[in-house]
This record gives sequence, C-alpha cells and structure tokens, in this order.
Amino acid sequence: MDVSSIMSMQLMELQQTVQMSVMQKAMNMETSAVAQMVEQMPQIATPSLDPNVGQNFDVSI
Repeated sequence: MDVSSIMSMQLMELQQTVQMSVMQKAMNMETSAVAQMVEQMPQIATPSLDPNVGQNFDVSI
C-alpha cells in the first residue's frame, strides 16, 4: 500500500467518527429537549369513573 491510499483510508475513518459524534450529540440534545417538554406538560386529572363501568359485556347475537 502506498502512503496516499493509507491516508485516504484514515481520512474516511476520521469522517465516519466525526459524523457519528455529531449524530450522537444531536440525539442527546433532542433527548434532553423531549425530557424538558414532558416535564413542562400540565398534569391531566383522570376522571373518576363508576367502578362498574367496563366490567361486564352485554353480548347479544
């Protein structure tokens, strides 16, 4: 192998490493943004339902 091909391979590997690093950084930023959005969401009170609702099925054929 000549020096040019070795340098070319090393450059490709470096580009891949940089791309992966940038992608990982972007994913980390998105994850933290989503976590902040979830924390800021208002809490929705669940309505109290009749305890018998949904317990029985009336099936007629």
